[in-house]
Amino acid sequence: MSGTAESTAARAEEPGIGQARAAYLADAGTQPARLSRSRSIGRFVTEFGDVSGWRACSVPERLAAGDQARAFAHFAVVHDRVPVEAEYVAAVTSRWGHHVANRDPEQANQFRRQAASLSFNRLEIDKMWSKLAQICVITGSRPDELSSDNYVAGRAAFWAAVVAKHGGTIPTTLATPLFGLDAVMFHRGQAPRPTTRKSWAARSVPETSWDQITAAAPMMAATMHRYLDQLRVSLRASSVASIEITLRQIAGHLISTSSVTTVADIGRPQIEAYGTWLAGRGGYRKNSTISKTTIGMRMCHLGAFFRRIIEWGYPDAPLRPPVFSSDRPAKDKPLPRFLDDAATAKFMAAARELPDPFGRLAIEILARTGMRKGELLGLTTDAVVQIGSAYWLRIPVGKLHNDRYVPLHPQLKTMIDNWLEQRPDWQNSHLLFTDRGRPIPPTRVDHAVQTAATAAGIGHVHPHQLRHTLATQAINRGMSLEAIAALLGHKTMSMTLVYARIADRTVADQYFTVTEKVQALYQQQQPAMLPAADEPAPMRKLRAEHSKRMLGNGFCTRPAELECHYETICESCTFFVTTIEFRPTLQAQRDDAARKGQSGRQKVYDGLLQRLADTAT
Repeated sequence: MSGTAESTAARAEEPGIGQARAAYLADAGTQPARLSRSRSIGRFVTEFGDVSGWRACSVPERLAAGDQARAFAHFAVVHDRVPVEAEYVAAVTSRWGHHVANRDPEQANQFRRQAASLSFNRLEIDKMWSKLAQICVITGSRPDELSSDNYVAGRAAFWAAVVAKHGGTIPTTLATPLFGLDAVMFHRGQAPRPTTRKSWAARSVPETSWDQITAAAPMMAATMHRYLDQLRVSLRASSVASIEITLRQIAGHLISTSSVTTVADIGRPQIEAYGTWLAGRGGYRKNSTISKTTIGMRMCHLGAFFRRIIEWGYPDAPLRPPVFSSDRPAKDKPLPRFLDDAATAKFMAAARELPDPFGRLAIEILARTGMRKGELLGLTTDAVVQIGSAYWLRIPVGKLHNDRYVPLHPQLKTMIDNWLEQRPDWQNSHLLFTDRGRPIPPTRVDHAVQTAATAAGIGHVHPHQLRHTLATQAINRGMSLEAIAALLGHKTMSMTLVYARIADRTVADQYFTVTEKVQALYQQQQPAMLPAADEPAPMRKLRAEHSKRMLGNGFCTRPAELECHYETICESCTFFVTTIEFRPTLQAQRDDAARKGQSGRQKVYDGLLQRLADTAT
């Protein structure tokens, strides 16, 4: 062995690479592979000496090293759990996943089993494991040693490095595996709860940031933040988030269009300008204009903001609220849209043929219980309870801050049991519906409902229509309003009474019963009276108005078939006196009696009119 070779071999046995060298050579399957890896070790020792020398070099210097030297360097840092800069891991192409699996084979197998139980396929699992290995390299940890904080920090560093590498763009090949990895690591207890949707796919809100507002109007930003902090004590996070958008929106509008920098200086001109701007901006998603509901919500948020900070005595508050109830647009109150019986039958038949198991189950639950979409997605694994001999479904606290129990159909109970049997029991989530470890997004329910509606050929249907459909079906089949209110979780009966206004079967039945009898009456040769038993109150009222008799200062509504001997008692009295100025009234009374065939009345008025004519003559 030459002097150089002896020196290289001796240095390869140093503590910095000795164990890594043995493992690296042992991983080679064939003798040619061992020779190739020996040359890689030699190149590494020649260029860097050991791992400490390699780490002392800059990232560009390491990237400029030969492939053989870098191959052993990557194996060595993984073997020795040496942290590596995120920019280097993101910049270099390496077999990080293979190296980590070689060092921790049991952990790799466990990860693959867990990911597979969440319905990820083999290719997706390979990509997720590769990203996890890169995060482990950055943090210098084994997969099972990662804490939630370490995982978040390593993931953030890796993400930033890759985005910087691609010039600020977000490559899908990076984002998609990390999206799935977040869910797996959460259920392993090593990551925070994952979001429902991909953050990089979410539509960004074109509002001014708080950093910009704080820089331009620090007092206004401080007042609004103080108000939001107080709301977090009593309101839900989603409600606070919506109010935060409103405040950030008007603050951004003010600093960009006016010189107002404090809340105390906000007056009617600024509110009116904001309202005009708000009404003219585009809506979210596919809406071309913002809805009246959104405008009303924003104005309601602002009205409450000003009233409260004045009541609470904030120093940066106007003297009086500049927002009034008239600033909220009047909302339309259309009747709930529902499916009729024929359309419902087609829809449910199509829903049972959907290929997506979740879609089939979601539609069955919505249609049979009338729950809201958010309540469906909030169901927990212990939602089904047995009370007596029957099963009930506990619907969690939702929109109206109340929960309730609804009866569970046996067929629906079986479907839920089948769903739970296929759900991995190791998941760190109490939600009934998860997909690949994440909460199922609302859009998934929308898609399932619309797919079934399209297959049934009934046009556009949204999930809430199934709630309206159940309520309408129930009320038209005799279910009491109180029971419907309990089923739907209404707080007040006024919310339930709206269903009594649509497709009322009782009204329809009475209408068609009467029209059939009226039609039979019209077809008779001789006029006949509709039997009183078949005549509803409105028709009786109309007939009474038709038969009422005209008096001198009013009308008599006694039915025409009941004669009255006193109907012209005044006109028949010997003390009754009339003059020519009352002739038009007497003539109208005479004509009214003639039209109605009341010969007795007609005779009296004929006599009075004749007397007037004789007197005038």
